Amino acid sequence: MLLVVVAVALIFLAALFSGLNLGLMSLDTFELKRKADLGDANAAKVYAIRSKGNLLLVTLLTGNVAVISTLSLVLNSALHGLVAGVLTTVLVTIFGEIIPQAILVRYALHIGASLAGVVRVIMIIFYPVCAPIAYILDRVLGDELPTIYTKSELTRIIEEHRNVAGSNIDGDEARIASGALNFGDRKISQIMTPRSVAKMVPASLRLDETTIRKLKSSGFSRIPVFRGEATDDIGGILYVKDLIGIKAGKRTVGDLARPKVFFVNLDDNLDDTLNAFLKTRSHLFIVVNEFAEVQGIVTIEDVLEEIIDREIADEFDRYDDMRKVARRAKRLAPAIKR
Repeated sequence: MLLVVVAVALIFLAALFSGLNLGLMSLDTFELKRKADLGDANAAKVYAIRSKGNLLLVTLLTGNVAVISTLSLVLNSALHGLVAGVLTTVLVTIFGEIIPQAILVRYALHIGASLAGVVRVIMIIFYPVCAPIAYILDRVLGDELPTIYTKSELTRIIEEHRNVAGSNIDGDEARIASGALNFGDRKISQIMTPRSVAKMVPASLRLDETTIRKLKSSGFSRIPVFRGEATDDIGGILYVKDLIGIKAGKRTVGDLARPKVFFVNLDDNLDDTLNAFLKTRSHLFIVVNEFAEVQGIVTIEDVLEEIIDREIADEFDRYDDMRKVARRAKRLAPAIKR
């Protein structure tokens, strides 16, 4: 009877050491610290012991080996050597390895937090033996490295959390977070309004009643103004709000246009473009290519649409995507005969 009690106790200890080894060592220290800093009590308890990575590993492995060796000796003293070996292998494999590891790998944080005090006592008991080995490992291997995720991986993680029951990430938050992670990789050329469909007016355009009425009802708050006949020569920006109170007369658009114009390159990234919008406090840039030829316009609204992954339309917008309009117009345009 005593032999059975001792064997059961040793199998339980083997299960404890094996399960804790897999469960605790599978937890990322950086993730634990992040959760602990955010107020997770279980993570704080586990981090206190998991942060001593090599000492914890050596302690649990040493304890596991010691218990299995003792179990083998106990069974061998009562049974035939071959029978004792087979029985030890079966009991340790099923009850000391498979079952505890299957449980601990799923509930490592909760069970680890519950047993943190026990693990700390075990680490103190084995400290004289395990500390020198852990010290050597620390010096040779160095600190644990954090897990670094790519943008694609972070986006996938967000999507996975969105679809998991109990997650507090809703669909809109997931969409915006994904857009914020990836918008910087896109180019202005992918979101700009092409020159062929961009609203521009000549500086010589006279501000008569019809022109003023059309400009006010155009739905645009800022309109690029070009000088002469060349639309590549942008000389100012007409702020439609400046037309308020303006009476029809001999004044032209060029007289009212503000001369400050900002140009950006066709191949600029959107994160740089957003920073430029914030720095200049402008809402509209003229897009040019490497030869300083005007290719279109881009607004801060266009960049924000990429971040939230939704088109921002108001009551004046006839189309959600002006690039589609430009491509459609190009397809419908008659071919030039040579």
